[in-house]
Amino acid sequence: MTSIQHPKGKHARVLLASVFGPYAQEDEFGSRSINPMELYHNQVTRAQGVFSLRMFHRSWGIMMIQQNIANPSTVLDFPTREDFIREIRRNRYDIIGISSIIVNVGKVAEMCRLAREHSPGSTIIVGGHVSAIPGIEQMIDADFIVRGEGIAWMRSYLGQDAGAPIVHPEIVSGFDMRVMGFKIPNKMSDTAATIIPSVGCPMGCNFCTTSAFFGGKGKSVDFFETGDELFEIMSRMEEKLNVRSFFVMDENFLLNRPRAMRLLERMKEAGKSWAFYVFSSANAIRKYSMEELVQLGISWVWMGLESVKSSYAKLKDTDTVALTRELRQHGIKLLGSTIVGLEHHTPENIREEIEHAVEHDTDFHQFMLYTPVPGTPLYHQMRQEGRMLDDVDLADIHGQWKFNFKHAAISRDESKHFLDLAFWRDFERNGPSLYRICRTTLEGWRRYKNHQDQRVRERFQWEVRTLRRAYSGMLWAMERQLRDSNEAVSRRVRELRHELEREFSGFSKLATGVLGPMFLWMSKREQKRLEAGQTYEPQVFIERRNWGAAV
Repeated sequence: MTSIQHPKGKHARVLLASVFGPYAQEDEFGSRSINPMELYHNQVTRAQGVFSLRMFHRSWGIMMIQQNIANPSTVLDFPTREDFIREIRRNRYDIIGISSIIVNVGKVAEMCRLAREHSPGSTIIVGGHVSAIPGIEQMIDADFIVRGEGIAWMRSYLGQDAGAPIVHPEIVSGFDMRVMGFKIPNKMSDTAATIIPSVGCPMGCNFCTTSAFFGGKGKSVDFFETGDELFEIMSRMEEKLNVRSFFVMDENFLLNRPRAMRLLERMKEAGKSWAFYVFSSANAIRKYSMEELVQLGISWVWMGLESVKSSYAKLKDTDTVALTRELRQHGIKLLGSTIVGLEHHTPENIREEIEHAVEHDTDFHQFMLYTPVPGTPLYHQMRQEGRMLDDVDLADIHGQWKFNFKHAAISRDESKHFLDLAFWRDFERNGPSLYRICRTTLEGWRRYKNHQDQRVRERFQWEVRTLRRAYSGMLWAMERQLRDSNEAVSRRVRELRHELEREFSGFSKLATGVLGPMFLWMSKREQKRLEAGQTYEPQVFIERRNWGAAV
């Protein structure tokens, strides 16, 4: 928080902006084609070509701040440079807030310059992970740089109660989803709402930017501490957005068992068959039985799968291969996350470690380079040891390119080779993630379609809705696309398609015959587009709140 207050207080007009695009191409401000504004395609399915999952996610931080201040305000999300200039010239803003991650510091600097030029009376505030860069004050022309959680800071600066209860905005998790060249309609009932119970991660892995940014090991900032609070928020989201699934943006949601179990109690009382997509460590998952996870509605888990030779507490005494297999058998999809280039990795042992990661056969797998990002304990350690490479552009410190430090055994160029190898081996051995999530969902359906709890039956009936409809056609096209490049995976895809047709009979077979050729044609067309350099950009969002109160 800050003891300084803006003279206009709650009457100050506030602009909250993300950095300008385009994002998926090289430009003078630090954008990189290898680092698009697509989480899955960027870090998870990027080696899967036409089968890569493509979607965008809103800038949730500035949406949270806007919802929790009384001022007339605008959120400007994913603008072009021209959009930003137009907005600050047409509307007189007392405060211009810019949020960014580290790689986009060049765009932050340009937006500050533009704000000084076109809105010289505005106070410029910069927040987000970019604030962790050492010497950021000399790199950008801002009046305030806010580190850590921004809602309390902004409330305090605007003369409002920094400790007032948090009001959660209505956030749709993702938008503009594309699979195999087909754009999925933005239908609310098929989309998850985003819930943010807390920020930070108490596990405190040394490379984790989120943990470091919000206080470090053992600390987090809780917005909603009880299951009752979460239930009320989710009930409101269900009514307003017509959703029944929730992406819970909490770095280790299942670690707080009392909160999760109280949420389950409320769900049972109200007969809610919600589905949850959560982040969790392996040791937190082991606090629950499989029956409890299924009853709670855990449908998808993002879980760290660092090396068995690492010393991270979140993996202690856990056979992660057995755990991931067990979760899939209960219909729980897994996104495994593995770090490439840990301190003990060498060119001699890293292939074995990559194979171990791939052996998990998770539905998705994120691979990231061991990266000392400014602000993290790992960064401070590498700086003290003199191992940071000072000639690496900040725009390239995102874990998907090359090392930004001197590794004891692996060179910078080798780091990219091994990262690419990990993605390639996962795809080659386990096939497209679209195929894998279909397989896991079918396993869950078979196990629980006749469960004694109606809530559980209803959730799995909802989850197989796409399997009943379009998935057979998609698998048919996938099978043919892979026939020449990976015959073993193509055969497994065909076997799964036949299982779907046996399980869901009539319409599934019809989808194969009608939709299969369409998906094949669209995926081949998409493949040509990608080979020609086609990229995708998110749409621009302009959202005003309390605008009638502007003076």
